[in-house]
Amino acid sequence: MGRNLQTGERLRPVDLARGHGLSTQAVRNYEEAGILPAAARTPHGYRTYTSLHAAALRAFLALVPGHGHQTAASIMRAVNEGADEEAFRLIDESHAQLLDDRRTLQAVETALRDLAPATAPERATAPGGRAAGPAPGGTFIGPLAGKLGIRPATLRKWERAGLVRPRRDPHTGYRVYDEADVRDARLAHQLRRGGYLLEQIAPLIAQVRAAGGLEPLEAALGDWHHRLSARGRAMLTGAAELEAYLRARMTIARHTP
Repeated sequence: MGRNLQTGERLRPVDLARGHGLSTQAVRNYEEAGILPAAARTPHGYRTYTSLHAAALRAFLALVPGHGHQTAASIMRAVNEGADEEAFRLIDESHAQLLDDRRTLQAVETALRDLAPATAPERATAPGGRAAGPAPGGTFIGPLAGKLGIRPATLRKWERAGLVRPRRDPHTGYRVYDEADVRDARLAHQLRRGGYLLEQIAPLIAQVRAAGGLEPLEAALGDWHHRLSARGRAMLTGAAELEAYLRARMTIARHTP
């Protein structure tokens, strides 16, 4: 597990666990996983910890809310192995992911804002020139594709991905898009222009359908903002505790022969 870096008072596993609402087994597990530096052992084989281990535990628990358990564990392992640059790289990746998530949210909000209320689709003409009668408020694939500036094949691809769900005209077998389908297609078009993948768009479309329209998504977007802000602040807290742990390690290293 590497060199045992410790100094000062001796702490039992229960002393570390008690202050954070953890079990002593959890503390032992964190040590075995490399999240805490290796503990010293008494002549009888019992673990003894120090204030350095307490600082490591505080740093790890503070990193988890902002970076997630797996990344936080990887950061602590890197630090304990002396690979500080690897730890900083992992932190940078988390910050980059948070920024990407913020941009994603902004793209969604822009797409929803730009999605003007759909006008009632015109009565369509079936391929071949004869009048075909989708029910009032419905349109065929060609006119809808034309309004969106895309190819009909794109709408068929979106249908296979579950983004739109047109019904079939019982007389002609042609796809008919009602007002909800047009709304979903226009939203998908905006999100695709914003760089979203189809698999990223599908859950949002499903949420719009479940909510019965766009307006109820405002609460979800507000919650999304709140969660991103909470992650950002958690990253700041984690950075402060990690910096304290790094300083403690440096202090011990300077005083260790």
